[in-house]
Amino acid sequence: MTTPRIEIDLCKIRQNTRFLVDHLASHGISVTGVTKAVCGDPAVAHAMLESGVSQLADARVANVKRMRCAGIICPISMIRSPMLSEIDQIIETCETSYNTEIDVIAELSAAALFKGEVHGVILMIEMGDMRDGIMPEDLERIATMVMKMPGVALKGIGANFACLGNIAPNADAMEVVTTLAYEIEGACGPFLETVSGGSSANLPWALDLPTKGRINELRLGEAILLGTDPVSGEQIDGLHTDAFTLVVEVIETKFKTRPFPLRLIDPALLALRLVQDSSSKSRSVLAVGLQDTNVGGLSFPTDITFVGATSDHTVTETSKCALQVGAEIRCQLNYGALMRAMNATDVEKVFVSETTWNGAVIEPDRVHPTVI
Repeated sequence: MTTPRIEIDLCKIRQNTRFLVDHLASHGISVTGVTKAVCGDPAVAHAMLESGVSQLADARVANVKRMRCAGIICPISMIRSPMLSEIDQIIETCETSYNTEIDVIAELSAAALFKGEVHGVILMIEMGDMRDGIMPEDLERIATMVMKMPGVALKGIGANFACLGNIAPNADAMEVVTTLAYEIEGACGPFLETVSGGSSANLPWALDLPTKGRINELRLGEAILLGTDPVSGEQIDGLHTDAFTLVVEVIETKFKTRPFPLRLIDPALLALRLVQDSSSKSRSVLAVGLQDTNVGGLSFPTDITFVGATSDHTVTETSKCALQVGAEIRCQLNYGALMRAMNATDVEKVFVSETTWNGAVIEPDRVHPTVI
């Protein structure tokens, strides 16, 4: 089978999704499945939908189009503030978009009017992550302006946490979002359908406290796909962390020392010893590099140590038996590594087959992978 490749276990994605949907439902919170890390892959999107997510969301129009072309008709939200250059495409493909700029919303209004549609708008609030969002003191003014625009409907408000600032949300922050929701309703009139508390980083809060205020939706990608907390990187109890596996191939294995002394241009680099001698360890080169994934976000088997990577090569060491040329190495990925690998055209995507026997699903690792 071709390498490098990502083996995708749809069964584990379904199990992760169902676990989160069921647990959050008991707190009155629905789940929007975020597909941007898998580039809107229709098979993964279907797995989320089959397991109970209320809708999908993505940050790229091309990903949304990919899902629409595959026959996915559920509501899809654009979770990145739309670019002015893609307004018409947003109206054509997405029922709702998350917004922070009134000028963009005005263009959405005009485009929706022209097409005879009403586009949903969710206003994003700056809650300390310092990436995108309307300042809380400006929210009521902008919401009032949106209410007066034809062609768009104010559907709700939302917040981001742990995206740029890596700051986890807490009960106090969520209470602020709840208060803002009540204030907007008091000022503008309509009940807000969606009060989106955030992403997978919100799960420790959401699964802990019994009351959630007005928060009734979370946008989950990393937790469903990788089973991890974006803030700590730790596994979330009850979830699979190995739904995606990157398989790479060994193309060289040697015991290496420098064949001749190197003269560094900058003497300061000598102390860094960027390339260590490895006469006591087997050094292997893998046919995967920075062009394929975020190599620093890979987890190698326990007896293999990551040394470094270039555009097309990754170097590892092992003090145990040497890796054989042609051997396949199986790696787990963090969110950044997954996103880049799914977007790489040279990384094949392989879905694990699922078969049933008397109604029982056979575990994916007991059946042969099928190339899709």
